[in-house]
Amino acid sequence: MFDQKERGKKICIAMAVYIILKALLNMALAKYFALITLLVALAEAAVLFVKFKYVNYLLAAVIVLVAVAYLPQNIVNISSNWIYLLEGVIDIGCAALLCFNRDVKSRFYRSLNY
Repeated sequence: MFDQKERGKKICIAMAVYIILKALLNMALAKYFALITLLVALAEAAVLFVKFKYVNYLLAAVIVLVAVAYLPQNIVNISSNWIYLLEGVIDIGCAALLCFNRDVKSRFYRSLNY
């Protein structure tokens, strides 16, 4: 059986893969390559592996803010934007994992002075 930090690491890897795949999917659906979108997704994924205290809360806040910002237009156009609405729900789930899952939180233990 995996220990707490190992389970947290696996969850963080899954979230990092999801964030990058989501950016690639959004670019494919828009039929437009945006380097900045890919770089932001890579930066968010990289932050999942920074083990400083409270970084998980910062990343969760960014993820939720983006999901909530696009939520109204995704609900209004639900017939054509259902995949984006699903992404928003998954994003909120990822943010909840970052904030409340003890396995994930155990990865972000070190203080900045450590």
